[in-house]
Amino acid sequence: MSTEHFPEPDARRVVALALDEDLGPQSLDVTSTATIPADQVGIGQVVARAPGVLAGGPVIALALDEVAARTGGVPPSLDVRIADGTALERGDVVAELRGPLRQVLMAERTVLNILSRLSGVATHTRRWSDALAGTGCTVLDTRKTTPGLRALEKYAVRCGGGTNKRMGLFDVAMVKDNHKIAAGGVGAAYAAIRERFPDVTVEVEVTTTAEAIEALEAGSRFLMCDNMSVDLLRETVAAARAWGAERGESVEIEATGGLTLEVAADYGATGIDWMSVGGLTHSSPIVDLALDLV
Repeated sequence: MSTEHFPEPDARRVVALALDEDLGPQSLDVTSTATIPADQVGIGQVVARAPGVLAGGPVIALALDEVAARTGGVPPSLDVRIADGTALERGDVVAELRGPLRQVLMAERTVLNILSRLSGVATHTRRWSDALAGTGCTVLDTRKTTPGLRALEKYAVRCGGGTNKRMGLFDVAMVKDNHKIAAGGVGAAYAAIRERFPDVTVEVEVTTTAEAIEALEAGSRFLMCDNMSVDLLRETVAAARAWGAERGESVEIEATGGLTLEVAADYGATGIDWMSVGGLTHSSPIVDLALDLV
């Protein structure tokens, strides 16, 4: 996968914060400073200890550069050998670092923490993407991200073959039950959003076929079907597609809530366009990566 859309400004911010936590106010690694001469150089390799999908490779250079800037040194040279989005096997060398060992070890934990986390998200996403292959449905992420890491975790979802939904509350309107109650109904909620923000996409959460048709009648062309059974979802999709076909309108349909990998293909085969899975970012285990001196 190309890193063209890697969120570098966000990554720099996260790297700086992680190093603040790890090195403290004096940018100090007491163990490495005491045991490793300032001019000692060596080679370190970032190695996969388990299979997975890589995400976050550009973070390695950012961390090395930041450590060098804080210590007044020259960053180690870096050879990244595996691109983001590539499947990893145990023992694969992701990158090789050559240079001052103090700096390598000062950057080590920041690099591994971020890389392992993002690769875990990408790996989990790839499982969903593979499960949905051939159904015409694409897996989406949600806003259930780690605070401060949203842009990076959503990048990792893309590395795993998923697609980003909305980045936040600002770019897509989503009408849920509380909005319907507060506004006085789905029609009133949709009209209020369209009047205030005429260019924003408006998605409406529905739990029945009747609610789906009501949302379409109100003006929405993007439905989020929440916690439906496979049979109810299939019925709702058919009704919404028929409603759109009669009017020459395109309708996008997303399923969410209570979904698992075991039933992903069944839900994907109902004719939905999207399947949103909060677990991509809130429940993905890390991929075990390590830094070995060689």
